[in-house]
Amino acid sequence: GDVKMKAEDLREKSVDELQKTLGEEQEAQFKLRMQQATGQLTESHKAKQVRRNIARLKTVITQKAGE
Repeated sequence: GDVKMKAEDLREKSVDELQKTLGEEQEAQFKLRMQQATGQLTESHKAKQVRRNIARLKTVITQKAGE
């Protein structure tokens, strides 16, 4: 969704939860890309936010996996 994710909030989640959230964000990113391709995307800032969320999630998952 368009919830801004904080790294500290993410660290409290389990890896399973994080993977699930990551999947949801990637789905959202896919939908945004489709809208962009068809010229329907008016909120281009959302794409940036989703991309950041995905990067943040991947980082936290990697950190947790290394613990």
